[in-house]
Amino acid sequence: MPALLTVSRLIDAISQFMGKLSEYMVLACCLISAANALIRYSFNYSSNGWLEIQWYLFAFIVVLGAAHTLRMNEHVRVDLIYGAVSEKARIWIDIIGLVVFLIPACIFLTWLCWPFFLSSYLQHEVSANAGGLIRWPVKLVLLLGFGLLTLQGLSELIKRIAAVTGYIRIDTTYEKPLQ
Repeated sequence: MPALLTVSRLIDAISQFMGKLSEYMVLACCLISAANALIRYSFNYSSNGWLEIQWYLFAFIVVLGAAHTLRMNEHVRVDLIYGAVSEKARIWIDIIGLVVFLIPACIFLTWLCWPFFLSSYLQHEVSANAGGLIRWPVKLVLLLGFGLLTLQGLSELIKRIAAVTGYIRIDTTYEKPLQ
């Protein structure tokens, strides 16, 4: 179990780095958006490339930040039962959810993204919009994002199993979003 927990910490560190990178991408997206608007209204000039880089960055933020969100236990969940049961029951709910839903779905989506990316890369796919960008980087990020989410799911599974067996103690508290 100690070796698996070391692997889990390594995956967590990668997810944390990607989460921090995603935070900087939010700033970049805001700056590009503001600059694009300023140039468009000041000089009556615009480019589809500037618009596309904004949605590329948004995709990067969401897809690469997903593993960090899972690591921080801030992902969306249905709280019908989770908040009303004991910590041990929450750990078992997490284990079942990870094994039955998250990890298989992420493996499948990663597998589906590979030919989607590879085809785009080999064909040098470019946006159909005038001044548009190459498409393979955003498709690569889908592949990397689902791969990283798969790894983070495995990390969370390792931590939950370690908690059930008494190696570590984890915090399973979940704060309902304000609505």
